[in-house]
Amino acid sequence: MKDSVLILSGGMDSTTMLYDYADRIAVAVSFDYGSNHNAREIECARVNCRKLGVEHLIIPLSFMGEYFHSSLLEGADSIPEGHYAADNMKSTVVPFRNGIMLAVAAGLAESRGLKHVMMANHGGDHTIYPDCRPEFVSAMSEAMRLGTFPGITLLAPYTDMTKGDIARRGKELGMDYALTYSCYKGGEKHCGKCGTCVERKEAMAEAGIEDPTIYMD
Repeated sequence: MKDSVLILSGGMDSTTMLYDYADRIAVAVSFDYGSNHNAREIECARVNCRKLGVEHLIIPLSFMGEYFHSSLLEGADSIPEGHYAADNMKSTVVPFRNGIMLAVAAGLAESRGLKHVMMANHGGDHTIYPDCRPEFVSAMSEAMRLGTFPGITLLAPYTDMTKGDIARRGKELGMDYALTYSCYKGGEKHCGKCGTCVERKEAMAEAGIEDPTIYMD
């Protein structure tokens, strides 16, 4: 039953969820908020939705790029290199990004007569991204339920999974991860050194996937 809106960035996690739950996703929505890698991600989202015949919407949130502070919004040179465990990766947090996007998606779901919003946060996000943590997911789902007439709820089935777990699921689904984009610097090739590139490499290796990503190094 097509009962959900999926927030689809075009990266590994949300694209895996797109394929994993295609039977219930009525519409996928990408947000254009001005991040370094936004355009490349959105193009991947568009390609995968077209392959699956899922309606794809792009909603502009340009005010975030204009008013919010984050290295993810300030050009490739602002992005730190290293693992997500490093303290400097906190600079990539876009304040309350998921909260804003989920609120918009909840309104879209209610307008379309749908029951759920889906997001693809995972266990590895929890350390530095407050709006990916289980407590946030639970609280936001309750706020959405209370703030909509039909009681829209948030589904986040990857919350307790690692990125490696997600990659393994993608492998089972026969996904082509070449049609996803991750690098926070937003270049034609993945830099291979920022936190999300490092995590992407590790997840592919953990899942036993031959990494199709083109890296600079």
